[in-house]
Amino acid sequence: MRKFKVWILFALLTFGVGSINAQELVEQTLFLTYIPNVQFSPAYVAIEQGYFADSGIRVTIEHGDEPVGLDLIAAGQRQFGIIGGEQVILARANNRPVVFVYEWFQKYPIAVVTTVESGITTPEDLRGQRIGIPGRFGASYTGILALLSAFGMSERDVQLEPIGFNAPEVVCAGGINASTIYVNNEPIIIRERALAGDCGSVNDVNTIPVSQYVDMVSNGMVTNEETIANDPALVRGMVRGWHEGTRVAIRNPASAYLASAAHVEGLIASPEMRAAFETLAAEQDAWLEANPDASREAIAQRRTDSYADLAQRFDPATLLQYAILLETVKLWDADRLGYTDPESWEVTQSVLIDMGILRAPLSDLSSAYSNDFLPE
Repeated sequence: MRKFKVWILFALLTFGVGSINAQELVEQTLFLTYIPNVQFSPAYVAIEQGYFADSGIRVTIEHGDEPVGLDLIAAGQRQFGIIGGEQVILARANNRPVVFVYEWFQKYPIAVVTTVESGITTPEDLRGQRIGIPGRFGASYTGILALLSAFGMSERDVQLEPIGFNAPEVVCAGGINASTIYVNNEPIIIRERALAGDCGSVNDVNTIPVSQYVDMVSNGMVTNEETIANDPALVRGMVRGWHEGTRVAIRNPASAYLASAAHVEGLIASPEMRAAFETLAAEQDAWLEANPDASREAIAQRRTDSYADLAQRFDPATLLQYAILLETVKLWDADRLGYTDPESWEVTQSVLIDMGILRAPLSDLSSAYSNDFLPE
């Protein structure tokens, strides 16, 4: 009997310890807007490189319109999503318990793109113009209204036309001369089409960034009060995973691009392209290891150099999505990733009131956001 017990103990120690101590991953759905896109590389990096798993979380991505995601989070049917800060304020004004816990975009990403041929170059030039918008919801809608309001205009002074997320197609078809866009991707797409002679009579475009005139809170990770109260460790783990994914994308975009290729079709056009990105990613990892105190400026220059290196071997159309990633990274980069500034929330709330979207200030604006879950 004694020998039997010893054998059982030996078997448990040899074969069972791993399964006894193994941490089961918590299943979690992360709501993202739009469709799978290289701009969501932080999520893909956090999944593919194990940053969510390091916190005991297995993440599944769900895409949809921002209002849908906000509804799901507010109702507790989802616990996390990427939502605009202005939408959080509006939701809380209607007693919806959503909370912004990580500011992903440090610059408001909405702009108005106009064709050079139109002669529209300033916000004042927009008066009386037809302007495309995805719809009367989300950051694009709030952004254009904020821009108009900053120059004494309102929706009545322009003609907003819902066109879905199809600005490049509509602009190139000549349907409109101006459209709200995300400044990091659609201008690049339109210019690329114009360069290829595939944008009708459009030769180039101007951009009018909202952030140049109005400082508003942008996109970030949102959860709800119930999750914060009942499972703060889960919130901290989701924030940490997203934070590390963002950090990798900023510091080594080639690595982030490779991670994104597992989720977004068409990013890698050939084995040669994959090999080039793998080489770039490895070289950047080595450089970062050798330069642990590298400045943001030095890292930014490395990003620019990485595109120049690739451009010697691949044409602009092949590198279009990488160019978009590099432009997007500029909107995330900051001295302290994820930090949300209380002053920008005050500005955003004031903008919403000025536009007539928000009737009165929140009784406690600070309850709409938190910096408590940021990594040290």
